[in-house]
Amino acid sequence: MTPTTSLARFLLNGALATLAPAAHAQMFSDQSSSLGLSLSGGPVAWCDANSDGWVDLYCDGALWVNHEGKSFTRVAVLGAGSGVVADLDNDGRGDVISFAPIAVLRNTGDGPDGLPKFEAIKLPELPPTSSRAVAVGDFNNDGFPDLYIGGFEDWDKQSTFPSFLLLSDHAKAFTLAMISADFRARGVTTCDFDENGTIDIYASNYRLQPNVLWVNDGAGKLTNLAAERNALATSAGFGGGHSIGACFGDFDGDGHLDLFAGNFAHVDDRGDQPKSRFLRNLGTTSPDASKAWTFDDLHECGVWYQESYASPACGDFDNDARLDLYFTTVYADASFGKKNYPVLYRNQSEHGGAWTFADVTAGSGVENMPPTYQSSWADFDRDGRLDLATAGRVFRNVGKGGRWLEVRLIGDGVKTPRDAIGAQVRVSLPGGRVLSRQVEVGTGEGNANSPILHFGLGELAADVKLPIEVRWAGGSAGGAKTTREVGVDALITIEQGK
Repeated sequence: MTPTTSLARFLLNGALATLAPAAHAQMFSDQSSSLGLSLSGGPVAWCDANSDGWVDLYCDGALWVNHEGKSFTRVAVLGAGSGVVADLDNDGRGDVISFAPIAVLRNTGDGPDGLPKFEAIKLPELPPTSSRAVAVGDFNNDGFPDLYIGGFEDWDKQSTFPSFLLLSDHAKAFTLAMISADFRARGVTTCDFDENGTIDIYASNYRLQPNVLWVNDGAGKLTNLAAERNALATSAGFGGGHSIGACFGDFDGDGHLDLFAGNFAHVDDRGDQPKSRFLRNLGTTSPDASKAWTFDDLHECGVWYQESYASPACGDFDNDARLDLYFTTVYADASFGKKNYPVLYRNQSEHGGAWTFADVTAGSGVENMPPTYQSSWADFDRDGRLDLATAGRVFRNVGKGGRWLEVRLIGDGVKTPRDAIGAQVRVSLPGGRVLSRQVEVGTGEGNANSPILHFGLGELAADVKLPIEVRWAGGSAGGAKTTREVGVDALITIEQGK
């Protein structure tokens, strides 16, 4: 493709974007001030730090404790910066895992006025690195969460900082189990995509490097099978893309967790670089057995081209039983002075049909957002609608939508971490659709969605009962299972073994 053709395509995509349909009504309202929130611009992680069933918010060394969706109180976490929160010692309190700088801080729970308090956990000697994301999961299936810290780059020296795996010794100490300096990771996220009970890791790599799919053997040994599973998220002629963040989600309602890879992509005299793309998890449905648990690259599916896309996050914001996407940008002005804005995409795919995502940002309440890596979903006020944290603000979902269900999982703290990280919940709908969600800590670039799983259910009767299945992570195919029949428009709690 010539530079002239690339430029024409660039301008055409921008023109088409201006014709995207507007949302029918405002969906989101900035509630930051009324909630007492004053966020910085770094990544955000929703969590339940005090196990009260109300999601709290962590951002750049501050934990914001949620008071029943009405207000938040700030608790400083000294020695921590950008990071996520997970219960590393299975004591019911969320601990802080900071990736910039690298630090782990235990929540002792004995702060003033019943608020959390934190103390540092000593880590082994680590190689110098620069990180933009961490993912948490029980990678060796001993019941305690471990850490995968992505290493980025030293731009001045044109070198790669290492990524590494830290395995937990019952949260009393951590062992450096793996070091890899092959690729420059931006975002890292996790998923048991092949449903064998072990948590795998996906790293989004920059500088036109291939993305990595670390497939886990259940004992913490990781093997990169991105090429074999068709998860590189690139185009012909390129080794990889400029991936910044990725997110796993069941975008087609077939019960398997798919993947969206978000690529920053230049289209100019440097070439037509790989765009963002949806990767459909084929599960075991392919007639070719060798393609089981591989991904089908469906390309953009309506996610129109912007050069500086950054951190994606998926969630069903309108409760229509289809998983939507919010996608931020790095720059306010990209090449050729082209304006770039974060985009809200609604999933308009028909069950079993082609995947189609439409830009519904205009009129939604999150139009004209500034550049940000901050992007994560949670129902912080427990009204059954997903709210959004982005660009230093928290937006309450004020839209209308269908029925909903929210599931809070508590692991047994022995075979499964108390946070139930890696567990998957499937909800069967009338007509054959099966919606799948997972408990994850780490998505996009350095963010984390709520650990309370949210299902939009569409138009159902108020008295309908739905079968659900919980697959706890734990080393065997699908792990231990719990089944229930539940009603709609409710938050339910399921404890493993009870």
